[in-house]
Amino acid sequence: MINKLKYLGPGLLFAGAAIGVSHLVQSTRAGADFGLGLLWALLLANLFKYPFFQFGPRYAAATGESLLDGYKKLGKGILVTYFILTFATMFTIQTAVTIVTAGLASSIFGNLGFNPVLAVKVWTVIVLIVCLLLLILGKYKLLDNMIKVIIIILSISTISAVVMALYGNDSSVSLAQVFPKETAQVAFLIAFMGWMPAPLDISVWHSLWAVEKRKDDEEFKSKSALFDFNVGYIGTVILGIGFVLLGCLVMFGSGETFSNSAGGFSGQLIQMYTTSLGEWAYILIGIAAFTTMFSTTLTCLDASPRAMDRTLELLIGRNYKRGYLAWILLLVIGTIGIFFFFASEMGLLIKIATILSFITAPFYAIINYKLISGNHTPKEWRPNIKMHVLSWCGMIFLIGFSIWYLITL
Repeated sequence: MINKLKYLGPGLLFAGAAIGVSHLVQSTRAGADFGLGLLWALLLANLFKYPFFQFGPRYAAATGESLLDGYKKLGKGILVTYFILTFATMFTIQTAVTIVTAGLASSIFGNLGFNPVLAVKVWTVIVLIVCLLLLILGKYKLLDNMIKVIIIILSISTISAVVMALYGNDSSVSLAQVFPKETAQVAFLIAFMGWMPAPLDISVWHSLWAVEKRKDDEEFKSKSALFDFNVGYIGTVILGIGFVLLGCLVMFGSGETFSNSAGGFSGQLIQMYTTSLGEWAYILIGIAAFTTMFSTTLTCLDASPRAMDRTLELLIGRNYKRGYLAWILLLVIGTIGIFFFFASEMGLLIKIATILSFITAPFYAIINYKLISGNHTPKEWRPNIKMHVLSWCGMIFLIGFSIWYLITL
């Protein structure tokens, strides 16, 4: 087991990217508004998305290439579609996760002498610059090492908060499941499942990280890649349930509504936990919330530029030495620009990003399945009958819910 632990890396980066808005914001809201009534949605989303996420590290382990290389083999049009979809969403997604991180930093570390609104803007720039320097100076190896520490801190603090909340809870908790019917509730359900545990395009990121891991460690291949993935994936499911429990135990039935501003939401979130659980919870919840969002901000800032750089290389047929640097600088500048115009609409940004993620999920599910099941993947690495069945169920689930959402708009 100890030998296996050294192979952990891309799976934890996946967890770091996944355990963010979907958990801290969406799962907490689900618990606050529906109690444990949406656990079915959380579990189904994780189950039916599992094969399509797993196909990322599976393909990388089988071929030594990323999913993007595989997409090109399926047809240049698929790669062009990926490029357009990613470019259309990368700035919104980065802004959404960075806003929450900056709001938490402002609530936990203070306003730095500025008024609350300006403080969040200042923290946004600080967070992005810190992440940018870490990625440019430390590159993948530093990211790989840092995420292990971040995920350990995040897991311990979150699980401890859940245990304390359960211990201090005197009322009964209902396990009755709820199927939303009102338009606003349906929209939330789709947004909740859209980023639970993460958008499906993160499978591409995972494959890119797996390729980078193999450059640093040639022994990272075959079963090591799948073990690494399963550890990260199971961790995201457990912590997702944990945040739903926290929202349910602390906020359900309180009558509170969340603010749409970054600073307001972050301060409100931590204050509600503190009021319910006691002053001791401030540090614990603060650490859990901040590490959750910082890991997401850091991994997203690395992954999108890495994916866009590789996609452009494959489309044009040449390598750019500073392509990653150019894309990451563009993403930072674009994120700051969007944030300064839409800082007060954090809730809207998150809703747009999560809904876009859900309705594009069938695209990624279908092409990932087609790639891993076809001749471009060595026969011994193709899915077994159980994974085929789960994949078909997953595609039906994702397509069905996307159509249902579109006709209920």
